[in-house]
Amino acid sequence: MLSLLRVLFFALFITSVLAGTTQEGLDWLAAKGKEEGVVTRPSGLLYKELRAGTGKTPKVDSPTKCHYEGRLMDGTVFDSSYKRGHPATFRPNQVIKGWTEAMQMMQEGGKWELYLPSELAYGDRGAGKDIPPGAVLIFTLEMLEVLGDAAE
Repeated sequence: MLSLLRVLFFALFITSVLAGTTQEGLDWLAAKGKEEGVVTRPSGLLYKELRAGTGKTPKVDSPTKCHYEGRLMDGTVFDSSYKRGHPATFRPNQVIKGWTEAMQMMQEGGKWELYLPSELAYGDRGAGKDIPPGAVLIFTLEMLEVLGDAAE
């Protein structure tokens, strides 16, 4: 009974807070949130730590070198620093909301998989021709080096 209440609460939370995400995306996130090792944050961010980091954690304005790959729920890759052959450098406050939140919890050397409802990504506007409105996005994010100040 308690587990059923948790599932219903989670579904209600996702539905009420994340109104812009497609129904297919909401269903996918609800299922993903039940998987072992997946953490659900109050903001709606879901993540799974693939490799723990041991170095610095960036401040919101610290330049950070990362490798990443972004995918849609169907597996379509829309962006990848791995495919370009070199990492990207940006500050947590220069990226989408889901990344801003995740980056400030990660440490150098860490590698996470992020599951972002559209409200923590590109919302109802989508992005370019590859990311439709309301899309759930999946990112592999690897924090290579914090080039600025570390969080306290």
